[in-house]
Amino acid sequence: MAEKLASPLLTGPPLCEELVAFVQHLFTEEEASVVRHLGQFAGRSAADLAKAEHRPVEEIAPILERLAVSKRAIAAGGPPGTTKYRLMPIMPGIFEMVLIGESPDTLSPWHRRFAELFHALYATGYIGEYQDGQTRPSPFVRVLSVGSTIEAHPMALPSDRLDVVLDRYSVFGVGQCQCRMTMEVAGRGCGKPVSNCTVMGEFAAHGIRQGWLRPVSRANVLEIKREAEAHGLVTWIMNAEAAKGQASCSCCGCCCHAMRIVTEFNAPGVMAPAHFLPRFDGARCTYCCQCARQCPMGALAVDARQRTYRHLRARCIGCGLCVVACGDHRAVAMEPAPDYALPYRSWFAFQLHATAGMVKSAWKVWRRRT
Repeated sequence: MAEKLASPLLTGPPLCEELVAFVQHLFTEEEASVVRHLGQFAGRSAADLAKAEHRPVEEIAPILERLAVSKRAIAAGGPPGTTKYRLMPIMPGIFEMVLIGESPDTLSPWHRRFAELFHALYATGYIGEYQDGQTRPSPFVRVLSVGSTIEAHPMALPSDRLDVVLDRYSVFGVGQCQCRMTMEVAGRGCGKPVSNCTVMGEFAAHGIRQGWLRPVSRANVLEIKREAEAHGLVTWIMNAEAAKGQASCSCCGCCCHAMRIVTEFNAPGVMAPAHFLPRFDGARCTYCCQCARQCPMGALAVDARQRTYRHLRARCIGCGLCVVACGDHRAVAMEPAPDYALPYRSWFAFQLHATAGMVKSAWKVWRRRT
């Protein structure tokens, strides 16, 4: 199973001690024996897997149900009786699904150990292999600037406004931030709110039915996101204009594993280039350094003695927290980036572009490893 999850087609790490330890914890021997027959893309039924294992389907079906619903370690799709199962990547995939329905106060010893082992695996830096500056996968998330920083801007688009995005959906659910829970287990938590991973549409309905999301209203979502921004968290959303469903995280630069790919492993391809970027007014700036302290990406460098500032655009995600930190000084404002690319028009368009980039990146990683 470790070899399966190491596949570059799953954006997996190389086969290593950290991966083996992670897999040994994630699956029992019996579970691993069953799921070793699963593939990355085409699903397989319980009957298929029972045949591969030379066991009755009545014995295999409960194992798959436990892995897909209770542990959430594999993906399942299709109506009852014809459900197909497949593997998920470790990240994004297994890591998020295993922890999103848990609570920081009630994490079981099994979940705490899962978080510790994932933390050790992530720390190997393997994810940087897939973003070498030449071949980048299609960015799967984009940042929505803090609403107050762009609300009156004539270049703001409907896709930049969370309230407009929410209008497409009628079902909403909230889960727990997997990253901040993991860092808390690792002894590096920041203490910021964790109950703010929001899911919308059919995705939310599925999570609510299975018990790993709690149902909330549209007004609740906006309140949750406002509270998150007040704590310096960045609002993300999937990089597609999807009618079927959406997901939005509220992230911090110290815990978020996607943001840390940029700051720790210098691999920015996971995030879409920002629509809005900060513009600085030197005449108004008091060089108090509040904007630099608030920046979750380390994209601002202010020297109070020399009275200089630098904006590192390659790291900037356009969140607008620097504008909020500047406050009444108004030395920072958000301006549209001239080369902004609109989000993908649908999940199909996103997957089409993402698959091409993923295959090319996986091929390069596979060649390097072999």
